[in-house]
Formats: sequence, C-alpha cells, structure tokens
Amino acid sequence: MLGAMGSLPALADASHDADDSRADKPPMPPSITTMPVDKSTDRVRGMFDRIAGRYDLLNHLLSMNVDRYWRRRTVRMVPPVADGPVLDLCTGTGDLALAYYRASGGNTPIIGVDFSREMLAIGRKKSQRAGSNGQLKLVEADAQQLPFPDDVFQIVTVASGLRNVADTDRGLREMVRVCRPGGKVAILEFTTPRRQPIRGLYLWYFRHILPRLARLLAGKGEDAYNYLPASVGEFPAYEQLTERMRAAGLTEVRFHPFTLGVATLYLGTK
Repeated sequence: MLGAMGSLPALADASHDADDSRADKPPMPPSITTMPVDKSTDRVRGMFDRIAGRYDLLNHLLSMNVDRYWRRRTVRMVPPVADGPVLDLCTGTGDLALAYYRASGGNTPIIGVDFSREMLAIGRKKSQRAGSNGQLKLVEADAQQLPFPDDVFQIVTVASGLRNVADTDRGLREMVRVCRPGGKVAILEFTTPRRQPIRGLYLWYFRHILPRLARLLAGKGEDAYNYLPASVGEFPAYEQLTERMRAAGLTEVRFHPFTLGVATLYLGTK
C-alpha cells in the first residue's frame, strides 16, 4: 500500500453563513445524547464496510445533496496551492479528496486515507473515472497512526470523520504532526444548531426521521445511521473543539457554521 505513494518523497451556496467563532456566542447547548458511544476501531470499521456500497447514495439522499455544497465551500475556503501534497483523513469513498483533485486541476498530489477497505475500493473506482492519473492516491491506514513523516502536507483535511476516530485528541495531534509549518488543518463536521427553531427541527429529524429512513434504505447498515446522531451529540463542537485544536498545536483557530449550523468548518494553522 505504501508503495503506491508515487513521487511523494519519503511518503509510504445554500446560505450566507457568518463566522460564528466569536467568544460572546452562547455556550454549546446540551448534546443530542448523553449515552457513551462505542467508537472502537473494529466496530466503526466493520460498520462502514457494511454500508460502503450504499454510502454515497444515502449521504446525498439524507442530506438532500447539501453535503456537496459543504465540500465545495471547504475547498474554496482552504484552496490548494501548487507546491506540496494535500491529505484527506477518513476519506471514505474519496469525495473531499476528489474535490481537491479537481480544484487543483490535477496538478497537486492528493492522498486520501481511511481504514475501511470497502470504502476505499469504491473510492478508487471513482478516482479512475475522474482520470486522476496517479495524482490521487487512496491509502488504507489508521488516522491515529499515520504512515507519513512530519511536516509534509500543505493542507490536512477531514470531513465527517474525526468524530469516528476513537481518540479525538490523538487524531488531531496526528493531523498537526504531518502538516507542514504554515500549513492548514480543516475539519468539516456535523454540528447541532444552536438557535431555535432550527435546533428543534434538526433534533427531531435526527431522532425520529433519520433512523426510519436508515431502516428503509440501509438494510444491514442501519446501525451506522443510528450511530450518526449519537456520535454527533457526543462529539465536542464549536469552542470545545477549537480549544482542543489549540491544545494540539494549531494557531489562528476559528470556525464557520454552514447551513444554519447543521455542519461547521473548523480551520487552524500550524
């Protein structure tokens, strides 16, 4: 797998969302759930392996295609430059990695990492259809122990994946470790909206509609879509996550809610 790294040296608009990172914002509301979520590596890997074949379809349907907008906006806010590769952690079937490949015009090496072999197999087919010609590599690896040296990547991203890492702080430290000095770390993640009535509607959808849709559409992968609201509710968000990003060694940390706070982009500089 590491031999597929190619020429990289030493490497194995829906709304006008404002920057919501000001300190005078209200505190984070109570989570969706207070029950602990089992994020053990084997459980999460098996869960995503089971839904790999339907993952893209379900994501687009359940988000009403807004997930595509979130990725486009992430790339616009943290664009690639000519020198230095880009790393996308928890890449799944490679959608954000592909968005960076297209944004760079195929001139920037892009690497996507995931520990789900079945998700990566689908991502590789998508990469071939996109004609990536070796500039986009998908690598099976654990986000908590990345097979890359220090200070390599101009941008390190993760989309809807950091909350699935068993140890959030260890995952953050790995992102910072492999990012080069002056490089950017970008974390796109689901969040619970803070303001009513959007918050109430969101919680109602997550608690009552999403599990029913999952039972109808996901088949044996239903547990992944029951896991989703629980993992979002437990994951640190807004100021809680920015504090942990600073503790991992990032500066200029800020966050930008998307689509009324349904998702949030967190940015930091090494």
